[in-house]
Amino acid sequence: MARFRFEDLEIWQEAIRISAILFRIADELEEKRLWRFADQTRGVGMSIPNNISESSGTTMVGEQRQLLRVSKRECFEAANILIILHMENHISMAKKEELLDRLHVLCKRINNYSLSLK
Repeated sequence: MARFRFEDLEIWQEAIRISAILFRIADELEEKRLWRFADQTRGVGMSIPNNISESSGTTMVGEQRQLLRVSKRECFEAANILIILHMENHISMAKKEELLDRLHVLCKRINNYSLSLK
């Protein structure tokens, strides 16, 4: 049984899974001494699920939707970072494509969830 409402949200669960992958990429970047890339990757990995969880902490629909919009925008930032990391040969094409696909689907699901709020 979940203690917090967000724990039952499928969008949060997927965001956490994506976050874990982004954290592993950030760890690899730190090993290469690419501190700024690592920091940005880790930050966006935290921000996506953080904003989803925070949205569940209010009953004000407008505030919930705003936080979900932030989370969705962070998915776009993550996608941009992944494209750059691939261009600079820090992640494989397969890893980039897998994560871009997952982020794309997550964006749609965040949007659909937001629209379902009443």
